[in-house]
Amino acid sequence: MAAGVTAVATGSAAGAAAPGCTVDYKIQGQWNGGFGADVTVTNTGDPVASWTLEWVYAGDQKVTQGWNATLSQTGAAVTAKNVSYNGNLGTGGSASFGFNANNSGANSVPATFKLNGVTCNGGTDPGPGPTDPPGKRVDNPYAGAKTYVNPEWSAKAAAEPGGAAVAKQPTAVWLDRIAAVNGSGTTMGLRAHLDEALKQKGTGELTVQLVVYNLPGRDCSALASNGELGPTEIGRYRSEYIDPLAAILADPKYAGLRIVTMVEIDSLPNLVTNATPRPTATPACDVMKANGNYQKGVGYALNKLGDIPNVYNYVDAGHHGWLGWDDNFTASAEMFKEAATTEGATLADVHGFIVNTANFSALKEDHFAIGDSVNGTSVRQSKWVDWNRYTDELSYAQAMRAKLVTLGFDPGLGMLIDTSRNGWGGTARPAGPGPRTSVDTYVDGGRYDRRIHLGNWCNQSGAGLGERPTTAPAAGIDAYVWAKPPGESDGASKEIPNPDGKGFDRMCDPTYTGNPRNGNSLSGALPNAPLSGTWFSAQFQELLKNAHPAL
Repeated sequence: MAAGVTAVATGSAAGAAAPGCTVDYKIQGQWNGGFGADVTVTNTGDPVASWTLEWVYAGDQKVTQGWNATLSQTGAAVTAKNVSYNGNLGTGGSASFGFNANNSGANSVPATFKLNGVTCNGGTDPGPGPTDPPGKRVDNPYAGAKTYVNPEWSAKAAAEPGGAAVAKQPTAVWLDRIAAVNGSGTTMGLRAHLDEALKQKGTGELTVQLVVYNLPGRDCSALASNGELGPTEIGRYRSEYIDPLAAILADPKYAGLRIVTMVEIDSLPNLVTNATPRPTATPACDVMKANGNYQKGVGYALNKLGDIPNVYNYVDAGHHGWLGWDDNFTASAEMFKEAATTEGATLADVHGFIVNTANFSALKEDHFAIGDSVNGTSVRQSKWVDWNRYTDELSYAQAMRAKLVTLGFDPGLGMLIDTSRNGWGGTARPAGPGPRTSVDTYVDGGRYDRRIHLGNWCNQSGAGLGERPTTAPAAGIDAYVWAKPPGESDGASKEIPNPDGKGFDRMCDPTYTGNPRNGNSLSGALPNAPLSGTWFSAQFQELLKNAHPAL
């Protein structure tokens, strides 16, 4: 998703057996005392196995943070070297990286670039001014920006013992019912959050995260997060929910905010995995598959919200423990494309995808890999992996991104990974691989994810806070985010009457012995949990205790 002002550098050493280059250097945003930039280097000469890009600033710019390259600076001279996964550049091949930097004076684009010692002629365009130009989206809405801290969540976290350590972390605002758009006497509505965001923004850039979550017949495969709209109420979804929401976001008052929408968590893949003829089919998912209202709802939301220049749509893409199997992966990617081309939406209305909110698998498993084997038996055959193609969320997110690009989504597609509950730290966290007596002892002894089964998702015992929200931490990943606010219940442990349509799902009952979706295992849920979205102190304390990285 390219945006911003481009400076192009071209040139090569005549007759040299070395790369020439073009350099696309974009200033993606400026704020008092600093700026963010994205750089794409394209090799126009001979293929190289590694690369080093060099430039010299004319002012006092100082690189402070980078991603997708190793950056160093001596005086005004900056060196960017490839990382392990982007060093090979064939003729015409390119690599991209980004960085944040401090500066106090003029911020001109560097005049000269060198790729592996070959000089190219640089550009001189200074880039955009202190704020994003109207109607221009940046490549990564998190780069060079603060992220909104929800004061309602922050106050609840700060009131918990030990909660001050994370109370200032940014979390998403969940718009999970029609009333949430306008708010009430006791809860902030969307305008109140956006007004607060303007205060937090100050003179720099700020990103607001919103979860758009109110489809008709919501959550057809589970009951804990069923919604207020019936399976056929697509008209109400459009006119009473999406239209008012979009009208607020389109208010020129908020044009200076970057608004990330996380669109309909835990919806579209159900039409692949939990509808007939699958053994995990539910009658509710069969209804939603037949009436098409999930696709229509998501398409309508993408179309309306995608028309707002400062909105960035990220569609939910499940998690590896749901969609990582061969018969789920491609079919779900194709379902995402179907929804993104329905109700007037186009693939251009999708800025990226978010994973790991509908469940919370480990970000990266270090002690075993999908290609490992024990005594001739593949890791894929272990009970834990069970023929899945992926062992963790990072590898899944990167693979899903690549698949979506092959289906026609923008090559600049960015992924978000929810790390709010997937740390799995504490005393139970393995320090090394399991014993190689069998493939199961090897995997089970070394896996960070200590759940009983990958299919367990509700208020898990042993879960911990994961990586703190971070911008551009890995290739293809726009950010690690806390979409699901830590401390908000996944669902009630027993039936609790309520006006919002939220049901009782046995997966939230710690005495439940399971179903085919979790291998008929115990649920692993904490006891005495309240309704989904309600503050659950015991869960918050569990997440603090087992945080990784530790607090």
